[in-house]
Amino acid sequence: MTPTATYRLQLQPAFPFARAAAVLPYLAGLGVSHLHLSPVLEAVPGSTHGYDVTDPTRVREELGGEEGLRSLARAAREHGMGLVVDIVPNHMALVPRHSPALWDVLRHGPDSPYARWFDIDWDAGGGRLLLPVLAGRFGDELSRLRISADAGGTVEYGEHRFPLRPGTGPGAGPADLVSVLDAQWYRLGWWRLARTELNHRRFFTVAELIGVRVEDPEVFDATHAKILELVRDGVVAGLRVDHPDGLADPEAYLRRLAGAAGGACWTVVEKILTGDERLPASWPVAGTTGYDALHRIDGLFTDPEGAAELAFQYREFTGLPADRGGRWEPTRLRAAHRIAGRELGSEIAALTRLAVRACAADPSLRDHAPWALSTAIRELLVRLPVYRPYRTGGGTASEVLTPAAAVAAKAVFASAAEAGAVDAVRDLALGRAGGGPDREAFRDRFAQTASAVRAKSVEDTAYYRWTPLLSANEVGGDPARPAVSPADFHAYAARTARDHPANGTVLTTHDTKRSADVRAGIAVLSQAPELWAGFLERVTAEAARQPGGRAPDPQLAWTAWQTALGFGFPYEERLRAALLKGAREAALHTSWAEPDEAYEAALSAFVAAGPAGPPLHSVASFARELEPYVRADVLGSVLLQLTMPGVPDVYQGTERDYRALVDPDNRAPFEEGPATAKTALTRAALTLRRQRPEVFGVSGTYTPLTVSGPAEGHCVAYCRTGEVVAAVTRLSLRLERAGGWRGTEVELPDGVWADALSGREVRGGRRVAAAELFLDGPVALLVRERDGDDR
Repeated sequence: MTPTATYRLQLQPAFPFARAAAVLPYLAGLGVSHLHLSPVLEAVPGSTHGYDVTDPTRVREELGGEEGLRSLARAAREHGMGLVVDIVPNHMALVPRHSPALWDVLRHGPDSPYARWFDIDWDAGGGRLLLPVLAGRFGDELSRLRISADAGGTVEYGEHRFPLRPGTGPGAGPADLVSVLDAQWYRLGWWRLARTELNHRRFFTVAELIGVRVEDPEVFDATHAKILELVRDGVVAGLRVDHPDGLADPEAYLRRLAGAAGGACWTVVEKILTGDERLPASWPVAGTTGYDALHRIDGLFTDPEGAAELAFQYREFTGLPADRGGRWEPTRLRAAHRIAGRELGSEIAALTRLAVRACAADPSLRDHAPWALSTAIRELLVRLPVYRPYRTGGGTASEVLTPAAAVAAKAVFASAAEAGAVDAVRDLALGRAGGGPDREAFRDRFAQTASAVRAKSVEDTAYYRWTPLLSANEVGGDPARPAVSPADFHAYAARTARDHPANGTVLTTHDTKRSADVRAGIAVLSQAPELWAGFLERVTAEAARQPGGRAPDPQLAWTAWQTALGFGFPYEERLRAALLKGAREAALHTSWAEPDEAYEAALSAFVAAGPAGPPLHSVASFARELEPYVRADVLGSVLLQLTMPGVPDVYQGTERDYRALVDPDNRAPFEEGPATAKTALTRAALTLRRQRPEVFGVSGTYTPLTVSGPAEGHCVAYCRTGEVVAAVTRLSLRLERAGGWRGTEVELPDGVWADALSGREVRGGRRVAAAELFLDGPVALLVRERDGDDR
């Protein structure tokens, strides 16, 4: 059954299945049809997110085990609800002491029955798997390594435990520690080696998450047996597939998953679409998890002229050069070069090895030097305009790779002859050239790496380097063009209703960098950039009078004050943590690998003396001034998400006022709280969806309503299946400054309509004044009660 709406709960030891069951009455009353659970399979002990799976064959004991999950499903059914579960096919945690499969691989090497589970290049490691866990170089850490006779012999290093290869442990004859370690199927190395020497596929740049080869049917069966059992037993009714772009062949995987699930599951994929990119039509899924909808909704409440003015102010205030944060595209490209050339060096090396062998097996591609192939791979990856190319999809791969190759060839190669390496790499990535088994391996690995380069360079680097309007820097967004017109929104919604009517929609997730309420508090600045300029000048001066109140760099100051304003109540520790994470991700002044203690101390001092210090009264005052307009945007966003085509996912707590920053700030255990105007709107819309699934479901229609008059650009309205009308006010601050609605009208379909929020009746079949439509607030949710000629 397709859900009418889902509610995301972040499971963790502090919020297990039993606590989820306890909130079922509240969630049923809210109107959702399904609980959406974060990963439920066995994970690293203490994990607050569950994406670090250690054993896909068991339900996580810390959450209550399989019986706890089945009990939750029974309780949910009693409340008329089902379960949707997040699954993680791409990777597992490389924490052997908690993973039976990895433990066996480390003990028995390539002969282990589990060795085929993992994407390990044994040849590249000299027959050994590199484990970059040492705090320093091997020689410096040798004294901290111990051999134990426990569990058949283990290597101990801090909290780490690794098995010994049979016949190499205590009692196996005279051997020193180094000899024992050298005899293992793995090599313990300095953590910094992960950048360049790693010989396993990982999740992005996380060496502790190892890639799983679900393209192998036996591996798929073994790693999906438990979740598919839960589907067959009716415990799980829907699946959210995490990071499908990391898989060798996403479409083949999804077809296998759909077949194994027997068509019984509503399935969505965490696919990030860029610009006008479309989800491949051949994928057997309901749609994406909804970041594409998030971008369109956020964009409606962003003023394009004001956003451009903020970008100008930002460049003036920060003085940043174009490629270090002054302009978007040069910043993105510089970040991509850093990620591809530095953070993902191991991945580029692996691709180069494959390319060299594939070219050697094809006479037409021989004699391309390894350095040229490596350079071509890197330059092509950084210029892809999307997350990855696909094997199929109507020429999509060629359409993406061919223009990128043309630009890459001119960028770095001195001669046309050397630039031929780019064409060779392009053809390898398209599967058109090369020889032997390495040709297909290269194509798959190139696409997998492309998604890592894009995600790390855009979401985790450039988004923290280019920050004129922080609300635009969200997954799936377009910081260079953050605004979306009503016409573009209607076109997107109509396309969704036609192509993927059960697509997911979201406003806040466990991965959003700022919750929807925080983003709304920042996006409103695009309507009044001159007010922002005055505020920034005022608080900068106020902070400068405090010890430590001068920011260590102007970009941080800009980012901090916008974050504080959107956050609304800048608790010092939460704000500091988010800003520190952002500075390390940006890697301009400090980074995770090379933290600058002096810079980070200055950052902390600035937060304490500035946004969380005496200038806080100015932040609060400005926030109160903007509050009515922020409220209009918040309510408008909620109504759009809950009534537009698709299946809305409500993140835990966001039916109330909810302000959270980047993880882990947004992953605290769920707690019930006081109802707000947003709660009432959420309950009204979700209840309506559940009562009238035919209006919003896969057979429902979407019809934009005509708005005419001097303020027509400030209203978005549409009708769902002739029975429900949603109308929202957009850019309300600009609307007020322009004199209000001034005779603007909305063409309301025939009938007598009741506002689901106020109960007030509105007669249709006419042009209704926008001022009348929005008499009770900035949004209207109308339900058709009877024909217009009924009395």
